[in-house]
Amino acid sequence: MPGCDLTRLRVALTVFFALDGFIFAGWVVRIPAIKEQTGASASALGLALLGVSAGAVVTMMLTGRLCRRFGSHPVTVICGILLSLSVALPPLTHSALALGAVLLVFGAAYGGINVAFNSAAVDLVRTLQRPIMPSFHAAFSLGGMTGAGLGALVAGALSPTQHLLGLTAIGLLVTLLMGRTLLRIQPPPTPESTPKDESAPPRPGTRTRPLVITFGLIALCTAYGEGAMADWSALHLEQDLDAAAGVAAIGYSCFALAMTIGRLTGTQLLQRLGQTRTLVYGGTTAAVGMLLGALAPSLWAALLGFVITGLGLANLFPVAIERAGTLAGPDGVAIASTLGYGGMLLGPPAIGFMADWFSLPGALTSVAALAATAAVIGFSTRRATER
Repeated sequence: MPGCDLTRLRVALTVFFALDGFIFAGWVVRIPAIKEQTGASASALGLALLGVSAGAVVTMMLTGRLCRRFGSHPVTVICGILLSLSVALPPLTHSALALGAVLLVFGAAYGGINVAFNSAAVDLVRTLQRPIMPSFHAAFSLGGMTGAGLGALVAGALSPTQHLLGLTAIGLLVTLLMGRTLLRIQPPPTPESTPKDESAPPRPGTRTRPLVITFGLIALCTAYGEGAMADWSALHLEQDLDAAAGVAAIGYSCFALAMTIGRLTGTQLLQRLGQTRTLVYGGTTAAVGMLLGALAPSLWAALLGFVITGLGLANLFPVAIERAGTLAGPDGVAIASTLGYGGMLLGPPAIGFMADWFSLPGALTSVAALAATAAVIGFSTRRATER
């Protein structure tokens, strides 16, 4: 495959990662307005939001099979269209039940595109033989930051319907432009230098499935921390360290920005350290950072801890997904993504229960414990990780 095609393919996939983060963040910032529109109670809204999770988890495993049968490029394009169309549905609902139903569709598209473009990215990484997976996930983070920022700017001027319809238009336009590239370029062939047993990843079998699940557990540990930070970091700063509401909101921004920076530099880090040391050092760094963020007696020390945590967690998920995909193709990506997404779902409620039993700072130390667990798992899989 010509180098220019590989470059165009990398650009197209990067744009799809960014679009995914952009659309999802745009929806998230309008949740309060949708809650008011539907008249849902907090508990009813929580149940409706589970539609996103349920749709994503169910579809992820199915998407792995679809990618194996039809190719990851066409599936990425189709899911991009569905994601763009479905984000316009929530503001059209007027009850929690209807909201939950349309969020099933949105979650299905979200879960599907995540498996599809991660599978395509794994193929490209294998062809280029360069650890560029973190750059794609950096694009997702940047897209999310952009979508959230834009949503905050237009919230006062546009209704949820107008805003999310705008996201639909942007999503369809981007999918049309970048989708043409994906559909024209065949998935890259594996380089001749790749060992035969890696040239065509098999379905997860008795030998590969346990290892794929192991890398999925690393993704779970990482996503647990991301979900916990998204939902509980501001409350921790406000409730336990007496930060003003505006200052408390900065906590997650610091974490998210650190993750983005960590992913933007992830390729260089992987080239220098290799995958095993990246997993071990990253998990250890995140554990230390979260202990500081959770237990620090001052606001600024806690913010520093959040930054360290973000830098540590940044590249664990991309490396885990890449390794699962290398071992078992789209099915491996699907298994690891499903476990990772499960961790993101598990984190916020688990923190809530532990906060009631103990305290919120004590509950947040579970993020440190799972980050350390990811480091241990990364070290234990060192023979499979290093290529």
